[in-house]
Amino acid sequence: MPVNSDTPGLPDPGGPAEEIPGTTATVTEAPATTTTQPTTSASRRPGGFGALLTRLHFYAGVLVAPFLLVAAITGLLYTFTPQLDSLVYGKELHVSHTGDSIRPLSEQVAAARAEHPTGMLIAVRPGSGDGTTQVDFSLPELGEDAHTVYVDPYTGKVTGQLTTWYASTPLKTWLDDFHRNLHLGTIGRYYSEIAASWLWVLALGGLVLWWRRQRGNRTARRLLLPDQSAKKGVRRTRSWHAVTGVWISIGLLGLSATGLTWSRYAGANFGDALDALRSGTPGVSTTLPGPSGTATASGDAKSVDPAAIDGVLKAARSDDLDGPVEIAVPADNTTAWTVTQTRNLWPVGRDSLAVDASTDQVVDRVDFADWPILSKLTRWGINAHMGTLFGIVNQILLALLAIGLISVITWGYRMWWQRRPTRADRRAALGAPPARGAWRGMSSQAVAIGIVVVAAIGWVIPLFGIPLALFLAIDLAVGASRRRQPPAPSPSPGATSGD
Repeated sequence: MPVNSDTPGLPDPGGPAEEIPGTTATVTEAPATTTTQPTTSASRRPGGFGALLTRLHFYAGVLVAPFLLVAAITGLLYTFTPQLDSLVYGKELHVSHTGDSIRPLSEQVAAARAEHPTGMLIAVRPGSGDGTTQVDFSLPELGEDAHTVYVDPYTGKVTGQLTTWYASTPLKTWLDDFHRNLHLGTIGRYYSEIAASWLWVLALGGLVLWWRRQRGNRTARRLLLPDQSAKKGVRRTRSWHAVTGVWISIGLLGLSATGLTWSRYAGANFGDALDALRSGTPGVSTTLPGPSGTATASGDAKSVDPAAIDGVLKAARSDDLDGPVEIAVPADNTTAWTVTQTRNLWPVGRDSLAVDASTDQVVDRVDFADWPILSKLTRWGINAHMGTLFGIVNQILLALLAIGLISVITWGYRMWWQRRPTRADRRAALGAPPARGAWRGMSSQAVAIGIVVVAAIGWVIPLFGIPLALFLAIDLAVGASRRRQPPAPSPSPGATSGD
């Protein structure tokens, strides 16, 4: 039975009209004939690049989509952590009544110390408005975690205590780990990096395929709105799959890029690149000049006096460091205290300065305005990815992106199922994949350039390159194995099949 297809080498589907998702390929059952005349469909076959991209998009969607689905669901849960934190930890994070004046910060720290007599004081985040003051104490057994004591800044009374991770509540930490590594530690981080490493490939590939499919009739309506006139089935499903992908593509590319910046392998390469370009995040120097800075060598180092925090904060405010801040407490009096803005809303506030507690003088300062542009872009991207850059608007956009991605993945798998052969003698659970060998339709120069480009991307983004190499190896092995198999016998002339 001949096969009419826009995609060269498509396998005989053995069923009614089927289409390859995201491509111009249409497989139609034709009456038996012995003619060898080329069909109209065959004359419109796309070049090797289109067929190759179709195959890559298909297999990436089938194999990587589960990782993306998990990332989208866990990311959707994480999106609204500020509201969840307020609901679950309202007593610790917020005061019931605001007063006219705030108690001295040293008094609030003393109240926290009385509640938590053990551990080293490492950081303080002064409260304002209806927010409580947060005082962090470290303990060896906690590792990167800390015990945070919450104090009402207007009364000086302790409102609660939680075990936190870099100021994140237990709920936020749990959701963050769930999204980042599924609570599986290092092994779990592979899932999220694979998702981020392939998300941009699927997004860009889908855009190109949809653009190519609309050739000859590219209008905004056809590109941006689903085809409601399409009959129920794969055509309508693909329309929703593609159009939704177009609408969310910019956001998906942003999520992929920002997710890769702090991934394990690609993130390390990104950090090395920033260092090589001298675009890493700058920090203030905490080295003290004069006798204070040389006390360690002479053995005169002493523990810091928590009461000095009032003078440190006053010096920072006098130096125009406004907004919410975090005060990092040094281990001894030979190191400067640091005060850093923690404003994640636009415009981002990340100015930082170092203060000599013995003189209440600022000894160093780094402003966010002076950061290298790549460092600024990284910070803005991270804040946008975490839903803090534009407040509730940012959270809503992230939620819509997650829901859109979940929908696109669901429609993609539905297309795969809708394309399955349904004839009685050719039934299959799922649709056949695009045929291999599409690269043979490309010029040798294009193949050579493609290999170099893909190899370079795979080197920079290892969890894109390694899965791709594994897929190619398996695909070649399967192809070689099938070529060695004898051809299936042709059906007898009197054989019939049902539809």
